[in-house]
Amino acid sequence: MLIDSHCHLNYKGLIEEQDAVLARARAAGVSGMLNISTRECEWDAIIATADKAPDIWASVGIHPHEADSHAHVDTAKLVAAAAHPKVVAIGETGLDYYYDHSDRAQQRAGFRVHIEAARQTGLPVIVHTRDAEADTAAILREEMAKSPFTGVIHCFTASATFAQIALDLGLFISLSGIVTFKNAKDLQDIAATIPEARLLVETDAPFLAPVPHRGKTGEPAFVADTARKVAELRGVDVETLGAQTSANFFRLFSKARL
Repeated sequence: MLIDSHCHLNYKGLIEEQDAVLARARAAGVSGMLNISTRECEWDAIIATADKAPDIWASVGIHPHEADSHAHVDTAKLVAAAAHPKVVAIGETGLDYYYDHSDRAQQRAGFRVHIEAARQTGLPVIVHTRDAEADTAAILREEMAKSPFTGVIHCFTASATFAQIALDLGLFISLSGIVTFKNAKDLQDIAATIPEARLLVETDAPFLAPVPHRGKTGEPAFVADTARKVAELRGVDVETLGAQTSANFFRLFSKARL
């Protein structure tokens, strides 16, 4: 049993053959997929895909790249969209200072809007952070001090220091195919030490295909390859890793049901 805790089934590369993508995932032992939104215009389609099958769920949110064009998306709008029974998470949201596609102040404001929506709905917030550890940590600490919420740092590539901050705040950490890359030694070291009760795996498909699929379009079936690598790093068998991460998924995304 494996859950792909973060994929984009409606993105180019997957949407064109979505039924075949889903069939390959299920054949690879993937028993659930969380389909992530990044723009408001995607929400209806993301939710419609989740409505098609019991093993697919949806999120509603605005990626930090899109923050400038979504200043109108407030907490109330997110909360209303999250009322759908297949919406189990808020996000992805967060900060991306690597590309700076949106104004940093607007990214930070949008991040806080999403956290408040997570509080009001009781759903976890899915956090994207790239080259923005200090500000991400500061916002998470400030907001957690105001009132608690749950969440996950998705596609984790940050430092061991940031990992500990996230864990101390009660957040989960999700590993993508990046952990299989040869040059990801620091991430592999972190992967070996994340508490088993806080660990998730994901693909971020159609991005970041793991070894041995580098250069291909990523898809949820490939979470099995990431899981094998993580299991190896942690000294457990892949069945144990799959059971642990799947149980963690349903504990964090408690609205999700099979």
